[in-house]
Amino acid sequence: MITILNPADGSIVGEAPDMNGDEVKAAIDRTCGAFPAWSRRLAKERGDLLRRWFELVRDDKRLFAEIVVKENGKCVAEALGEIDYGLGFAEWYAEEAKRVYGDTIPTHAANAAVIVTKEPVGPTAAITQWNFPFMMIMRKVSMALAAGCTMIIKPSELTPLTAYKLLEYARKAGIPEGVLEMATGTPKEIGELFTSDDRIRKITFTGSTAVGKLLAESCGRELKKMTLELGGNAPFIVFDDAHFEDAVAGVVAAKLRNSGQVCISPNRIFVHDAIYDRFVSAVAERVAKIRVDQGLQDEFVVGPLINEPSLEKVVRLVEEAKERGAQVVLGGKVHAKGGLFYEPTILTGLDDGMKVAQTEIFGPVFPIYRFHTEEEVVKRANNTEYGLVAYAYTRDVGRAFRLSRDIEAGMVILNSGSVGTASVPFGGVKHSGYGREGSYYGIEEYVHVKYVLMSGPDR
Repeated sequence: MITILNPADGSIVGEAPDMNGDEVKAAIDRTCGAFPAWSRRLAKERGDLLRRWFELVRDDKRLFAEIVVKENGKCVAEALGEIDYGLGFAEWYAEEAKRVYGDTIPTHAANAAVIVTKEPVGPTAAITQWNFPFMMIMRKVSMALAAGCTMIIKPSELTPLTAYKLLEYARKAGIPEGVLEMATGTPKEIGELFTSDDRIRKITFTGSTAVGKLLAESCGRELKKMTLELGGNAPFIVFDDAHFEDAVAGVVAAKLRNSGQVCISPNRIFVHDAIYDRFVSAVAERVAKIRVDQGLQDEFVVGPLINEPSLEKVVRLVEEAKERGAQVVLGGKVHAKGGLFYEPTILTGLDDGMKVAQTEIFGPVFPIYRFHTEEEVVKRANNTEYGLVAYAYTRDVGRAFRLSRDIEAGMVILNSGSVGTASVPFGGVKHSGYGREGSYYGIEEYVHVKYVLMSGPDR
């Protein structure tokens, strides 16, 4: 069995099966065996089951939030927000299942009709991260099942309890065995079983760019479809004409979500020189009022990092920046509580060559850089291999449109620190991956386009 620990205090919160290869293969067999019947069910029937799953989970969302808190470390307020976010996908795709439309095309031949249909790609597999153990599974499963695909999931071995509780509720809702399956155990072994089985026709992965590249290489040998949501290095740009208080509130909320352990977390905060000092002071004042504590409480707190390697990474990045001349305005060290808690930290005096500027931090660290011109900051924002999301605050409409065009990211968020909802296409470019999750674009990732020529005899 896999022992699951609470990152806030190291206590044991549960166990999950440590499945061997034969057990994983049996789960894959069930996923593939269930596909023909599931894919032929009416779209409305699939949608009705997703809706029932949504309703059952919604009625017990506090239970799910507490599981998330115990295995992930985020506070209850954040966990409840994640539950609502994830439920939105089940609700959305329960309806979207009925809207996978085809086309008719003007015929190129007499006595013939050209029809385009969309069919589910086949059995699918998902590999998810630990930072959103509820939302990621709801998003991926809802898209796949709505499209008529079956899915087997490998949740993170750090946070599998939420996944298994979701599977339990899926069964209660009437989603059959095989349509949704779970595999927990050695990540490398399970990943290889997913990628090498030619019956699995698509893999969706959320995680590091390094692992995503390995999976893409393996999937390429079988020509599997893929959706990859990988690393990020999000710029957060504040111009001197921005609504000041909104920008301060936006960056604090976006940065401290899940203690900074979010792929869309602001990683490089660029502030115009004219308001730089004032902005740093305002952010420091706001962050200093936020408590660091374990998550089993309703108020917002900054919780622990997920494990020791994550803490060590944040410590290394901050120490390297300090050695190279960065100034610590706030925090800058492991919290007095010890364990996996790290102080919310604000760094200034940075340059773009520091490791903290080119590495996804995944911690509660605000690196704040000065800039002078729009042209300069766009160039610096794009100076990264990643391209998941970018944020910018400005009241200049022309500039806002230029930024939306010129910044290299799959998502550009203007005058807000909030990104996701079920109705929008989530995903990146460059080394942040490809494919989209959410909206009608998301369900398109789970279907093939089929062209049919219906021809009759000449008369």
